[in-house]
Amino acid sequence: MHPQLEAIVAEFREGSDRVHRLADAIAADEWGRRPGPEAWSVGECIAHLNLTTVAFRPLVEKALDEARRLPKGPAPRRYSRGLIGGLLWRALSRPGRFKTKTAAAFVPGDAGSREEAVQEFDRLQDEQVRWVRAADGLPISAVRLVSPFDRRVRYNLFAALSILATHQHRHLSQAEEALCNTRSARLR
Repeated sequence: MHPQLEAIVAEFREGSDRVHRLADAIAADEWGRRPGPEAWSVGECIAHLNLTTVAFRPLVEKALDEARRLPKGPAPRRYSRGLIGGLLWRALSRPGRFKTKTAAAFVPGDAGSREEAVQEFDRLQDEQVRWVRAADGLPISAVRLVSPFDRRVRYNLFAALSILATHQHRHLSQAEEALCNTRSARLR
C-alpha cells in the first residue's frame, strides 16, 4: 500500500485505540454528561464522528467507483490534497486553534449508550480503513467530491480520506478534554 495511505490507516487505528481508552476510563453515567452548557460530552463527540462517517459513505463510495473507471497509470510518489483540501486538512490538524459551529445535521441529538456508540464507531472505523485500502493504486487525487459539511466546498478523494482521519483526532482531543473537565466539575 502507498505510504501516505498506510499513514491514514494508522491514524484510524490510533483513533480506535483512543476511543477504547476513553470508553475504559469513563463510567457509563458520565458518557453523556456535558462538562459545560456549550461543550459536548464524550459520547456526543463519538456520536458526531459516527454521523460524519455515515454522511461521507455515499460520497466516498461514489468517488471510489469513479476512480476505478479512470485510467490507472503509475502510482504517484506523493498524493496531493489540492489547495482547498490541503488548507482544510491543515486547519483540522491543529485542535483548539480555531472553533467552528458544525452543521446541524452533524450535531448529535443524543450520546446514546457507551457500548452501542463504541460498537458503531468500531464498525465505521473498519469501513473507513476499507475505503483507504480500496483507494490504493487508484487516481484518487483526480476525483473530487463535495463536502457534506458545506456544499460549496470541493476537494479530492485523497483529501477527503485525510480529512476524515484528522477530523477524528480533533474530536477525540475534544472528548478527552471533556472527560477531564467533567471530572473536574464533579470534584468542585
